Amino acid sequence: MATKIDQPKIPAHLTPVNFEEIFNDDDPYIEDCLISNCTVELENLDKIKFSQVIFQNVTFNNVSSRKIDLTDVIFDHCDFSNADLMEAVIHRTEFKNCKLLGVNLAEASFANVLFENCNLNLSSFGYSSFKQVVFDNSILRSADFYECKFNKIAFQECDLNDANFSRTTLKGTDISSSTFQAIQVELDDLPGCIVNSEQAIGFAMMLGLTIKD
Repeated sequence: MATKIDQPKIPAHLTPVNFEEIFNDDDPYIEDCLISNCTVELENLDKIKFSQVIFQNVTFNNVSSRKIDLTDVIFDHCDFSNADLMEAVIHRTEFKNCKLLGVNLAEASFANVLFENCNLNLSSFGYSSFKQVVFDNSILRSADFYECKFNKIAFQECDLNDANFSRTTLKGTDISSSTFQAIQVELDDLPGCIVNSEQAIGFAMMLGLTIKD
């Protein structure tokens, strides 16, 4: 059964705004607006909150914002490369056609989140929790999911080569449509993982089994 996620609850009509004009360091809360075609810098600014916001064609530079709160947000064609977003709380949010190369989302909390057509190579999600999260047609080469908690998470047609799932229980996690040549996983965490026949043979070989037709 496909993982179902709740979509962002965003009004049909949002007011376009200039980020620099509305952002206030003393009250870093932005809601109900459209931010597009600009560069945003969030250096050493923690506990920022965005609610019911759409970002389109936005580049995030020098981003170091821990405990950012994203609820009902859509990022479309945005660039978060090398952003530090540790301890983020992300709920009903979509990342579409985004570049998140090397992004640090360790110790974060994800619920009802979609990553679609995204580049997440070298991304870090260690010690994060995921509930109803879908990675769709995305690249996650050498992504780190060390000691994460997965609940109803799916990787649909993703590139998971060299991804690290050490100490992460994969029960109920669907990787059957994704590809990888090598993957880091502990055998004790594999029971219940949803795989295809080719992947099953590879994991059987990890157990030292000899496959005979």
